Amino acid sequence: MAETGERRPPTMADVAQVAGVSHQTVSRVLSDHPNVRGATKERVLLAIAELGYRPNSAARTLVTRRSRTIGVVAANTTLFGPASILAGLERAARREDYLVASVGLEELTEHALGKALERLGTWGVDGAVVMTPHRHAVAALARLPQPFPIVTVEGGHDLALPGVAVDQFGGARAVTEHLLSLGHTRIWHVAGPGEWIEAEGRLQGWRAALEAAGLPVPPHLAGDWSPASGHAAGRRVAEAFRRGARSRPTAVFAANDHMALGVVHALHEAGVRIPQDVAVAGFDDLPEGAYLTPPLTTVRQDFTSVGREGIGMLLRLIDQPTAPVAHVNVRPELVVRASTAGGRPPGPGSTTTLFSDTPGAGPSR
Repeated sequence: MAETGERRPPTMADVAQVAGVSHQTVSRVLSDHPNVRGATKERVLLAIAELGYRPNSAARTLVTRRSRTIGVVAANTTLFGPASILAGLERAARREDYLVASVGLEELTEHALGKALERLGTWGVDGAVVMTPHRHAVAALARLPQPFPIVTVEGGHDLALPGVAVDQFGGARAVTEHLLSLGHTRIWHVAGPGEWIEAEGRLQGWRAALEAAGLPVPPHLAGDWSPASGHAAGRRVAEAFRRGARSRPTAVFAANDHMALGVVHALHEAGVRIPQDVAVAGFDDLPEGAYLTPPLTTVRQDFTSVGREGIGMLLRLIDQPTAPVAHVNVRPELVVRASTAGGRPPGPGSTTTLFSDTPGAGPSR
């Protein structure tokens, strides 16, 4: 048979021959076994580099009992927060030389979560991060068998599951206290969907700040994270101005930036000035927020830290499955921009004239 001229790839046996060690020693070096002398390990690594040897992943899995693959179960990844968390987890896993196998779910039901964990098990993952933004999803996960180490992200810490979460309560309280420090005493809140743990934390943080300041807590406006729901809430704010209601807000805190964008648009349509007539703040720090008119005050979530902490916690659990359950809170950051910082709230007797229905009429300045 004529030779093709192609060289076969180097094998572990070739590495052992060049390094002058046994096949088992090369295997121990590749699995980072502690019982290998430093000089021996160095010879093996030099031989690997010289030959250009690439370990076979299947063979390495048999040796180390690790696939170096992490599973991620996620839902709602069209939204900014979940999509950013998923990206942060993938970046952190790559830094640790792990692959990520993701399962996207339309609904976080117990049945769907169970099927997702089964699928990840067939893929041979070493562990999984499960994004559980809904309270019922955390409870469902706690009822399911866990065939490998699991860490929750954005699931709160009410159940005995290891997890990482942004301090939603603290972030909401900080932005509300910022508005209070500017002299605002009538601060309305556009809340996220009630089943979301993040929305609940932001609602509670806003309420706690008002109560600590000795101020009445007005009913919150319901939203669903979308700009459309924020626009509907903004129209209710504008209507309060149109009626000249003494209880109209001097500031609005929306539970995410997309809803804040809708609020801003509705107020612009009605001729309500931001921040001279009403200040507006959001949560998330969308990249577009800095380019709104005016630029949006918001709360920045550190998704890079969420990913790093989540993957780090999972890898520690993989190494020590019986380790105590750990909870990590990631601190958010208040980002102050012109939508709150450019003006003071109007006095109790002041009025704002909005766009009139009369042709040619315009807003007062």
